[in-house]
Amino acid sequence: MKIYNKYIAAIAVSLVLASCKAPMATVIQDEVKNNIPENFNQNENQDVNNNSGTTPWRQFFTDPNLVSLIETSLKNNQELMITLQEIEIAKSGVVAKKGKLSPNVRAGLGAGVSKVGRYTSEGAGDASTEIEPGKEMPDPLGNFEGGLMANWEIDIWKKLRNEKDAAVAHYLSTVEGKNFVLSNLIEEVADNYYDLLALDNQLDIIQQYITLQKRALEISKIQKQAAAATELAVKKFEAELAKSKATEYTIRQQITEKENQINALCGRYPQPIVRTKESFMSTIPQTVYTGIPSQLLANRPDIKQAELELKAAKLDVEAARKEFYPSLEISATLGLEAFKPSYLVKLPESIATSLVGELAGPLINKSAIKANFQTADAKQIQALYEYDKTILNAYLDISNLMSKVKNIDQYYQLKSQETQALDQSIDIANQLFKNSRADYLEVLLNQRDALDAKMELIEAKQKQLSTVVDIYKSLGGGWK
Repeated sequence: MKIYNKYIAAIAVSLVLASCKAPMATVIQDEVKNNIPENFNQNENQDVNNNSGTTPWRQFFTDPNLVSLIETSLKNNQELMITLQEIEIAKSGVVAKKGKLSPNVRAGLGAGVSKVGRYTSEGAGDASTEIEPGKEMPDPLGNFEGGLMANWEIDIWKKLRNEKDAAVAHYLSTVEGKNFVLSNLIEEVADNYYDLLALDNQLDIIQQYITLQKRALEISKIQKQAAAATELAVKKFEAELAKSKATEYTIRQQITEKENQINALCGRYPQPIVRTKESFMSTIPQTVYTGIPSQLLANRPDIKQAELELKAAKLDVEAARKEFYPSLEISATLGLEAFKPSYLVKLPESIATSLVGELAGPLINKSAIKANFQTADAKQIQALYEYDKTILNAYLDISNLMSKVKNIDQYYQLKSQETQALDQSIDIANQLFKNSRADYLEVLLNQRDALDAKMELIEAKQKQLSTVVDIYKSLGGGWK
């Protein structure tokens, strides 16, 4: 009994010494998360109960054509399908790490033959041994065996459990990554859909402008015949008409490319995109409620993904640190073994068993273990910076978009006023030109200014709608 106590004491001392030599992980503090502002704008109070980021996307988007496109993209988008497979890979990783906590049991069969020298201790012993009265040991000596073998690393330091927990955290981060892909996909489909409607309306405007240019060209030809205008005026109107027609084909090409971009998001070959362009300019952007900044931590999938990756990195550091500790492994076998197959059924003589416990830890040349630990420690710090960057960027995105919503609304109102004024000036300039009281340059300049203003007004409407979609996604909306 005293001998066993000495062994136990020696083992305990070795474990303590090994644990004392293990390096410590870098202590990291999350300053960005701890100092997140109470409001997005210090001059305004946000309502904690109103946050558009928690609104399901089917309730947020009301255009049935857009809803149909989003549904198609969620079924067929290749990037989303790739992300789903990443989840399956991470799930398999959890199963693999969890399996290490249990004994590894194998079944096996073996056969072999050996011959040792006669003038060796083993050969001499076999030669003088009778397996049965009057029957010597065979030479060469066969060996036939079969049975169960088990290996089990006892998780005395919780290293394997840390590895399993890290795998679980990584798996959960891939789920949040899938949600972030969903949110981005819905935002991209909606933005491209509004871009397409804007191009449709710009095409209508340029076609109306072409009709207006044709009329102006006819008037200039009539006035030339009446000696009220020159050939220069006619050529100027012809050039302006050709320029407008060229712009029409440019817009048509942009429409084709935008349709194919939406089709690519939907995972399908080119086909017409069903939409209603007539109500585009009268569409009122949906009111967005931001809530408070701390809600981003729970609403935005990319923040939750970064947080889980940080958790996994911390657990990886702990697991790497415990590689410096001794590990306890138990091996056991149970089976049948004999030098002739016929003897395998003779029990209990053919039964073979073994039970071995091994406690071993690194002492010299631990460079590989140190390198793995330092790598894990650096990745932990890297994950913290990534987490902080994600939080900071999310806050800045919403702050910028809130300002953009206000400014684009004011911009849209002023562009509407400009368009109305220029439309009136076109009518006045055309009447004056018909009566030879205005120069053709005045007509051209008024028409160009009106065209530019209308194009910019359509772009402002598109930015209005897209900004609302962007802030909805930035608040964490779109994946529910």
